[in-house]
Formats: sequence, C-alpha cells, structure tokens
Amino acid sequence: MDRLGHSLTRAWVAMGPRFLPFADVATPDLPLARLLRLSLFQVSVGIALVLLVGTLNRVMIVELEVPASLVGIMLALPLVFAPFRALIGFRSDTHRCALGWRRVPFIWKGTLLQFGGFAIMPFALVVLAGKTNAPEALVWFAHAAAALAFLLVGAGVHTVQTAGLALATDLTPPESHPKVVGLMYVMLLLGMIVSALAFGAVLANFSPGRLIQVIQGAAVITLVLNAISMWKQETRRPPRGAAPVAPDPTFRESWATFCAGERTVRRLVIVGIGTMAFGMADILLEPFGGQVLDLSVAATTKLTALLALGGLLGFGFASHALGRGGDPYRMAAAGALIGLPAFALVIVAAPSGMTSLFLLGNLLIGFGGALFGHGTLTATMNSAPKDQAGLALGAWGAVQATAVGVGMALSGTIRDTVNALQGSAGGLWGLDQVANGYFVVYALEITLLVVAIAATAPLLRRGGRRLLTNLAPAAASPDAGRQQPNV
Repeated sequence: MDRLGHSLTRAWVAMGPRFLPFADVATPDLPLARLLRLSLFQVSVGIALVLLVGTLNRVMIVELEVPASLVGIMLALPLVFAPFRALIGFRSDTHRCALGWRRVPFIWKGTLLQFGGFAIMPFALVVLAGKTNAPEALVWFAHAAAALAFLLVGAGVHTVQTAGLALATDLTPPESHPKVVGLMYVMLLLGMIVSALAFGAVLANFSPGRLIQVIQGAAVITLVLNAISMWKQETRRPPRGAAPVAPDPTFRESWATFCAGERTVRRLVIVGIGTMAFGMADILLEPFGGQVLDLSVAATTKLTALLALGGLLGFGFASHALGRGGDPYRMAAAGALIGLPAFALVIVAAPSGMTSLFLLGNLLIGFGGALFGHGTLTATMNSAPKDQAGLALGAWGAVQATAVGVGMALSGTIRDTVNALQGSAGGLWGLDQVANGYFVVYALEITLLVVAIAATAPLLRRGGRRLLTNLAPAAASPDAGRQQPNV
C-alpha cells in the first residue's frame, strides 16, 4: 500500500502543473501560493470596478433616483486618472524608500486612496439622493463629496493596479510573463464575478442603510486583501551607506527613452484602437438585447457573466499558448480577428430573431477581447527594460483605460446622434428605428478592429516572436541586463 501511495503521489505531482491552471508559473523562489497571494490586489480592483460601474450605476439611477446625467459624470470621474498611470509607473521605477522598497509604497498609497473614497462615498450618495432631511447647503456639499469619493477610488485603482503589475514583472522571469498576465486577469475576472453575485444578493432588499454597509464592507475588504497581497513580496534593497547615488532621469527624459524603443508608439496605438473597438460595446449590449431583441432584464443581466466567461476562456487559452513560446502580437491579432465575426453575429441576431446568435456573439466578444488584452500586455511586459517596467506597464494601462472610457462615451453619443438624425425613418430590415444607432456603433467597432489588425501586421513579420523565442541569444547580448526583471 505504501508503494502504491508513493506511486500515486508521484503521478499527481507530475501531472499537477499540466491540469492545474497557472501551476507551472511557480518557481522555487516564487511558489504558487505567494503568486496567488500577490494577485489578490486584482481581486480588490475587480470589487471596485463592479461596485462603481455595475452596482452603483443601477442603484443611483433606479433606487436613489439620481439623475442619469449626474450618474454618468460621477462614473466618468475615475477615468480622469487613467492618463497618469504612466507617471505612476515611472515614479515606482525611480522611488527611493528608506526601507528599500519601490512598488509596495505605491500599492499602499493606492489602497488608502480606495479606502478613503469608499469611506465617504455612501453618506454622500444618500444625502445626494435626498433620502435625508439635510439642508440645501449640505446637499450641494454632498455633490462635491461624492465627486471626491469617485476620484479617490479611481486614483487608488489605477495606482494599485499599475504598481502591482510592475511588482509581478519584477518577481517573475520573462518566460513566465504570459502566465503571470493570465493569472492576474483571471483573478480580476473572478473578483468581478464573485463580488457581483455577492452585491446582488446583499442588496436584494434594498435600503439606504444596507447600501452604506455594502460600500463600507468593500472598503474593509479592499484594505485587507491589498495588505495580504503586498506582505513580504518585494525584496528590500536598503541604500548602501554614503555611496554616491546617480540622479534619476526626469519623467520627460524617461518617456523620450521609452518611446525611442522599437515599435513602442505603434504598440500603444494598437492597444488604444483595439481596446476602444471592444470597449464601445460595453454599455450597449444589454440595452440592445432589451430594446431590439426584447429580452427581459434577467436575461440581459446574464450577459455580464457571459462576457466574463468568454474572458476567462480567452485568458486561459492565451496563457497556455504564449507560455509555450507563442507570439504575443499574433495573439493580439487573433483576438481582433475573432471580434469581427463576434460583432457580425450580434448584428445578424436582430433581423434573424435568433437570440442564440446574440449570446454566441457576446461570448466571442469576451474571448476575443481577452486574447487581445493578454497579447498586448504580454508584449509590453516582455519588451519593458529592467529600469522602466513600471513606466511601460503604466503607459499600457493609461492607453487601455483611456480608450475604454472614450469608447464608452463615443458609443452612447453616436447611438443617440444617429437615432436623432434619422427622424421618422424606419430601421434596417424592418426593425424599429432605434436599432440603427446600435448598428452604426457595431459597424464602427468592426472597422476599428480591421485597423488594429492592419497596424499589427508589421510586428508579426519583424519583432513578434523574437520577444519570446530569442531569450537565450538576448541574454548574451550587451543589452541583456535590460531584458531581465529586477528580482
């Protein structure tokens, strides 16, 4: 029996990394438990995103009866800090801490910003909604307090995610970057799914008091998760006595050096175009299902889970393929290619009346978007110089987040403008005229995906595969130190 037990144990250990997702990303210096613990910062980011864009979006408009225009402005405020992610990453690259840390102080500062925003948010929203007998002057103060709360949460999310991803890059070797990207974003999606279900269950019987408890609970959970995530992760590098320290380059100098890298600007342009193409559909898929396909509220609510499922499948597939030496640019192009039939299925579902095509299109949108995001982020991590990992990831995050915000704003504006200009004209294929605005947006998204694919083509021919397959020759080159992570 002992011999049989040892045989089974050896067999399980041998096949574990094959069947356990991301198990093979672990190393003796970075065990899987530590890597999973580090990824908890992505769970806290997922909680914040669901609370802002999902739960509070509906609660403020429906239950609290806050004007939709004011809600839109509040939800757009966190995107104000998106362009500053490159600066945040640069500061974490050059930060000098008495304890020898670079990334951890920024994760902690971002956590405190999130906690502070969540702390003042519920009371400001309750007063803003007129659910109290507060004087008029206090109501106006609640507007400023609510805006400040959303700004603080947005700044905290961008700071935590930028510094956290940079720390993950520092801790892992280049060949593990694809799996690390997949793990981090799978944890983000899991955090969004679990928190969405939890918030929905807790707020089933809505009351202002329960809303306050939910937001306060999110603040505490964020603080706890991020503290656990950063605990004993970054190696301390205390200053060496009175040895002279070379002055750090300015942000302008570092940005010029970063942009001078091979294909850097093209890569950021591809990120912006492709992300906008996928992001424009975020706020239109559920209204399209309700207004054009006559789906119920319960049915359209499930679209978020369907998109998340597609994202999980996409990140898992991309991590496996890129971890085996795949080309990150080819993966990004494949994601954009999958987006073409995905949006075509969504369009065709309306005249055909086949809801199954609409659901399949949503699944493929999530899958293609995950492949595109994974490919571009992996390429950024692999090409980031050792001393500019934070800047590179911050630039990617700034372009990605800004493109999402601009895409969402444009999609709603374009839909309303098209519907307003067409007057009394009927819709295509005998549909209601409201469908025309959606079709124009989906057609624009297909066009942007084609542009992204065309922009990626030169990278496929020249530099795509080299980033992953030529690591050994690169190590022997004079610039090899620039390609190794700061362990």
